[in-house]
Amino acid sequence: MTTETGNGTPDGSADSEDRRYWDDAAERFDDEPDHGLRDPRVRDAWAIRLRSWLPVRPSDVLDLGCGTGSLALLAAEQGHRVTAVDRSEQMTERAREKLAGTGARVLVGDAAQPPVAAASFDVVLVRHVLWTLPEPEAVLRRWAALLRPGGRLVLIEGRWGTLSPVGIPAEALADLAAPLGGVTRIEQLSHAEELWGRAVEDERYAAVIRPAATGRHREIVDVHLVLLRGDDVLLARRAGTGYADGLLHAPSGHLEDGEDVRSGMIREAHEEIGIELDPGDLEAVLVMQHRAPQGQARIGWFFAARLPDGAPEPVNREPAKCSGIGWYPLHALPDDMVAYCRAGLEAYRAGERFVLHLHEPGDTIAHDPAGPDRVMPL
Repeated sequence: MTTETGNGTPDGSADSEDRRYWDDAAERFDDEPDHGLRDPRVRDAWAIRLRSWLPVRPSDVLDLGCGTGSLALLAAEQGHRVTAVDRSEQMTERAREKLAGTGARVLVGDAAQPPVAAASFDVVLVRHVLWTLPEPEAVLRRWAALLRPGGRLVLIEGRWGTLSPVGIPAEALADLAAPLGGVTRIEQLSHAEELWGRAVEDERYAAVIRPAATGRHREIVDVHLVLLRGDDVLLARRAGTGYADGLLHAPSGHLEDGEDVRSGMIREAHEEIGIELDPGDLEAVLVMQHRAPQGQARIGWFFAARLPDGAPEPVNREPAKCSGIGWYPLHALPDDMVAYCRAGLEAYRAGERFVLHLHEPGDTIAHDPAGPDRVMPL
C-alpha cells in the first residue's frame, strides 16, 4: 500500500525528514495505477466516482495532500475551481505541471493545517491522508471549519494489508466524524478493481461527510438487531475494525443518508448475517440515547425478531469485521461485550422502552461487571 500524500512516513520521523521522504518519492509516485491514472480505464473509473461525490454545479474544491495532482486535475476538468495543497515541494511542482492551464492553485502546506481561509470551500477532498495524522478527530474538525454552509468532506481511506493492516476502518472513521453531526455516507470501493488497476482484498472506501450546521445539537442514529432463537440471542465478535475488537455485539450499523430506521435494520441484517427480514418481522423494542466515554453521542434503535423454525442459520458475511457469530442465553449474557450493546439487551430483557446510557470519562467501552450502572430508564 502506498499513501497519496506527504503527511506521514512509515517510520514516524521528524518533519524535515518526512518532507524529504515524499520529495524523493515524487519521481516514482505516479507509477501506482491509482496515483498517476495513466491507464485510461483507471482514470475513467476515478472520474466517474469523483463526479458522484462532488456537487453538480461548479464548486470550490480543496484537495489536501494532493500528491502530484491527479484527482485535482479530474476535478478541474469537471468544471470545479480547485486549490491543491501538499507539503512536498517536489509533489507540488509536478501538480503544477499537471494543472497548468486549468486555473487551479497549488500551494505548499500541511494538510492537517492548510494555509487557506475558513469557510472558503464547498468540498474538502482528501485521499489516503487522515490515517497518517495524529489526533484525526481534531483534524476533521479543522477540515469541517474550511467548509461553507452545506459543504462536504470527501475522504478516500481504507485499512490496507492483511498480515499487519494499517489505516482506518470505515466504521472507525464514521465514529470519528460523529461529533460533526450531519450525515456520513460510506461507499465501499474494495470490489472496484478498475479503481486500483488490480484486484484488492483489503478495505477501501469513500466517506462523504456533510457536517451539521453549527449551533444545533445533532447525533448519529444506529440500529441493533435482537435476533432470538428460543431463549438465545445472536451476537457477533468484532475483529479488525480498530474499535472494540474482540468484544461481542449484536448485528448493528449506522443509518445511511435518507434511510429510515426499519429499512436500515433490514439492510444491516442482510449485509452482516445474510438473513432476509420483512418489515412485519421486526418489532421496535427499545430506543436508547448513548454517550461514549469520549463524549460522542448517538441514538440507538433496537429491533427484535425471531428466527423461524427451519429457517437457514445466519452466517458471518463480514469476516473482515467479525471473527464469528454465535447464540448466547439472553438471561445470562456474557461479560465480554460492548457495554452499549449489553446495556441495551439488559434493558430490553427488563421491559424498558426508553433509556439513557451515558458514559463518564474513564469508563470502558467493554462491559465491566463491577463498574457503575449507567442505564437510566425514562
